[in-house]
Amino acid sequence: MVGMSEENNAGTERTLEVGMLLFNDHTTLDFIGPHTAFAGAGMKVHLISSTLEPVVSDTGVTITPTVTFDDCPARLDILFVPGGSVDKVMLDSAAIAFLADRGATASYITSVCTGSLVLAAAGLLDGYRAATHWSTRDHLARLGVEVSTERVCVDRNRFSGGGVTAGIDFGLTVTAHALGEKTAKFAQLAMEYDPMPPLDAGSPQGAGPEVVAQFHEWAVKADENLRNSVSRVLEQRMAVGSGTAGSS
Repeated sequence: MVGMSEENNAGTERTLEVGMLLFNDHTTLDFIGPHTAFAGAGMKVHLISSTLEPVVSDTGVTITPTVTFDDCPARLDILFVPGGSVDKVMLDSAAIAFLADRGATASYITSVCTGSLVLAAAGLLDGYRAATHWSTRDHLARLGVEVSTERVCVDRNRFSGGGVTAGIDFGLTVTAHALGEKTAKFAQLAMEYDPMPPLDAGSPQGAGPEVVAQFHEWAVKADENLRNSVSRVLEQRMAVGSGTAGSS
């Protein structure tokens, strides 16, 4: 693996800058697959949060950000948001303001899983199609986004992956668009990404109704929290539209 970045950067004019938003209760696999693809293709990846204090994933993995909102490069080639328990970050005014600012100039605005709901909350998916985890498609639709059921959805410069493991497919798709198919193939080979799932249960159709029901029972509280946050975002939009917005 040593030297992979240097090899892929050799033919490019400059190193692409990637900004990946991190927050407590994110899903690590949402961003680590794309991170591996981007870094393997020679991009410079910034892990961004409000402070440099470690953030903890929804499964207890601790990640240390590399830059703050204030220190992040002003111009990002790729802006990325992972998913996870996003109900709080959707209402985090500092994070939303950061995304809106960098999203105004980023070449690619991207997400995996429920990260698309955060982009939508920042107004970055207005008029676009996007994917999300299969269980949260109705929430994304409530935010006015045309919902895609694709594993990787591409709508102009908006790239979004479905749930969790779609992050690797997503990362390679973005890499192919940004740096060419040859570079993406190199990154895929370096990861030995040649999946052969041991079970056919990665979709509601494959898993069957019993397992789907079990999932919904397990996710009921998270779904309620997300529903409430979407409602709050919509209320804030209505307040702004009526000219009565106040501080949240």
